[in-house]
Amino acid sequence: MRALLVVNPAATTTSARTRDVLTHALASEMKLEAVTTEYRGHARDLGRQAAESKDIELVVALGGDGTVNEVVNGLLHNGPDPDRLPRLAVVPGGSTNVFARALGLPNDAVEATGALLDALRENRERTVGLGVARGTPGTEDESVPERWFTFCAGLGFDAGVIGRVEQQRERGRKSTHSLYLRQVVRQFLGEANRRHGTITLEQPGADPVTDLVLSIVCNTSPWTYLGNRPVYASPKASFDTGLDVLGLSRMSTGAVARYGTQLLTSSPERGPHGRHATSLHDLTDFTLHSKVPLPLQMDGDHLGLRTSVTFTGVRRALRVIV
Repeated sequence: MRALLVVNPAATTTSARTRDVLTHALASEMKLEAVTTEYRGHARDLGRQAAESKDIELVVALGGDGTVNEVVNGLLHNGPDPDRLPRLAVVPGGSTNVFARALGLPNDAVEATGALLDALRENRERTVGLGVARGTPGTEDESVPERWFTFCAGLGFDAGVIGRVEQQRERGRKSTHSLYLRQVVRQFLGEANRRHGTITLEQPGADPVTDLVLSIVCNTSPWTYLGNRPVYASPKASFDTGLDVLGLSRMSTGAVARYGTQLLTSSPERGPHGRHATSLHDLTDFTLHSKVPLPLQMDGDHLGLRTSVTFTGVRRALRVIV
């Protein structure tokens, strides 16, 4: 079997020596070409080349959720075709690794490599659904190209937090959970629309949901992790269904305390709930409109400001080694 290993040298939880050991372990079981990414978007380009190759059967992403997202967008550049496209495998190397953990993989890179090799020997794989978003036709964002995401997207508050974290990382700060929590507080204090939201969710055949401050789109559950603690924004979300949405229409101090506590104590059976919380399950197509430009994120990557984004849940989009 011929495989491509895409290595992010900036992966936060693996050293150069560890990555070298993992590469040799994988190479002992397959015909492996290892490529280290050199610029933002390089993993996407490599994924696209693999998808267009006639003999690459497997692409292994060694890095965090951002690396995985780029590889997936490369593989799906010409659309989903799970029977034709190379399979995807993930060796987690980031600070959170939501996609890998949601698949049931160990969060340690060495253990995950062992699990990957066992899965290949036993031919274990599953075909997962993914989300894709694009600028809404007829709006100022219609020229924004489509982008796939593996586990979550968000328009509004949570995307603003991610934008703040990225700014801190560009200044040399290390990505830690405490850094995220500090940026949550700063985003809340600077949120101009926390009492009167600007987001409307529209879907075919249903009444619109209006005045949302926060909109989190989930393709799986949990939504994220705080250390080893899973956080469930949409507990019913699954790789086997469409997309789920959690929307909040109020972010006063009391509401943030209430819903923040519910997130921290959430479980696979119960997520945030209450008068100002809207939970929607298994959506195929919907659009988020905002009266003002708001930050957008996908898989933890800040993508700038948007006023209208259309989302689609695509079932059975890609084969993944598990």
